[in-house]
Amino acid sequence: MAEGHHAEVTGNSAETAIQLAYLPQPADTLAGLRVRERVKRTGRVLRITILVVWTAYWLYTSVRYGGINVYATVPFLVVLLTVGGYPRIQAAHVQRIIGWQGEFRVAVSSAGITCRTDHCTLEQKWSVFKGYRETADHFVLLSRDPNMLWVDVLPKRGARDAGDIDRLRAVLAQHTPRV
Repeated sequence: MAEGHHAEVTGNSAETAIQLAYLPQPADTLAGLRVRERVKRTGRVLRITILVVWTAYWLYTSVRYGGINVYATVPFLVVLLTVGGYPRIQAAHVQRIIGWQGEFRVAVSSAGITCRTDHCTLEQKWSVFKGYRETADHFVLLSRDPNMLWVDVLPKRGARDAGDIDRLRAVLAQHTPRV
């Protein structure tokens, strides 16, 4: 699935860019969202707060009415499922937005990251990124803005071989800090 390497000219010197080619999957987006949540922490705090408040309300109504109150239990279960499933819902939504574009071809070089599909090309300089985090199956790059709205996910399965993954790790470490 990966296309291998090609030489790119950056400035006066030629370098070999690391090439990735992959079809985006919901698991890729979910990995990016989870990394962003771990680094940012406000989403996790908000979700825990909502669950604690609703749990306290549900327990209060159960004690007050001497048993499980269906009018408190049904909304509690809806909130529980929504808060617990929100990252998956968001990942599915992102997949609907990007999935129709087909195969993503990504080139990572010292100049930055270039992502191409049959429909668009996106070039990003390293200055866009706050840092990166490596998971078992992905490299996740987080944007510099305070809310980390932009998340780039580079699936390791898109690399041609293990050597490309090691080279990618080295380029990321050279240009952006690990967060």
